Amino acid sequence: MDSLIQVTFPTHEISPRRERNEITRWNGVLCGDKKIRLANREIKKMIKSAAIQMVSGIDVEENLRNAEQLVAEASKKGARLVVLPENFALMGETEFSKLDFAEDEDHRPIQDKLSDMARKNAVWIVAGTLPMKASVEGKIRASCWVYNDQGESIVRYDKIHLFDVNVPGTDESYQESDTIEAGQDSLLIDTPFGKLGIAICYDLRFPELFRQLLDKGMEMLAVPSAFTAETGADHWELLVRARAVENQCYVIAANQGGKHQNGRETYGDSMIVDPWGNILSRLAKGSGVVCADIDLERMNKIRGFFPAVDHRKMACSIKL
Repeated sequence: MDSLIQVTFPTHEISPRRERNEITRWNGVLCGDKKIRLANREIKKMIKSAAIQMVSGIDVEENLRNAEQLVAEASKKGARLVVLPENFALMGETEFSKLDFAEDEDHRPIQDKLSDMARKNAVWIVAGTLPMKASVEGKIRASCWVYNDQGESIVRYDKIHLFDVNVPGTDESYQESDTIEAGQDSLLIDTPFGKLGIAICYDLRFPELFRQLLDKGMEMLAVPSAFTAETGADHWELLVRARAVENQCYVIAANQGGKHQNGRETYGDSMIVDPWGNILSRLAKGSGVVCADIDLERMNKIRGFFPAVDHRKMACSIKL
């Protein structure tokens, strides 16, 4: 994790459905094989964000219909940045089920649907996770794509920390490394709304990841997740609020939340937390949308009068 991908891009033409105040000057940069336009701009510092909670099942088409309805609901509530949960498109009968739905650049039905959702609703989407083909046979990457409000896929983050654990007090055992190839790079995106870091579920337990993102300027953090009922009850709120407080940033934490067709139970309690650790909005169980304002002026005031991020004395050593 020595490398960090940092991408800067604008909103392109402003949707007439959204009132905006932006002054943009275009530049260009090549990121991988994709041409991404950059912007120097002055923008409004407050936007509404949404965390979507789902109880995804084994039917991909049904899950996508549910996601589409929830994204539309978030848009109607005024959200411009929407975060879907981990595994939003599939909670398969087994961990190997997702291998049958792995996508790439040529086969992309889930990706195309996400693009349509973003464009039709004029929102930016942090698209939970979907299975992308890996370099290792019999495995996938747990990938989080980011789409702009024109429906363009900008960049993706691949989950770094894999959930290989036995859950204390239960007979639950998980070995994500059996079917998932770990990512290598953290990701910070310079969006029109602020600098956004992305982490996925189990990543939340590794604070050094977020210190690296903070060093690059993180102001917001999106955390698509599918925390188990047991670990969520003990640690979910604690970890989400800790990441917000220690990094003095907003956290948009979208979780799975309920009893799934495969017998698994996830914790829910999707929430949006401010840089002081206040929970601005939350949803205990079931499918739904939680919304809250992201106010970067408030974040800067907190960092100004309580400059903990500037008082650090030690640097994290990160290795893979």
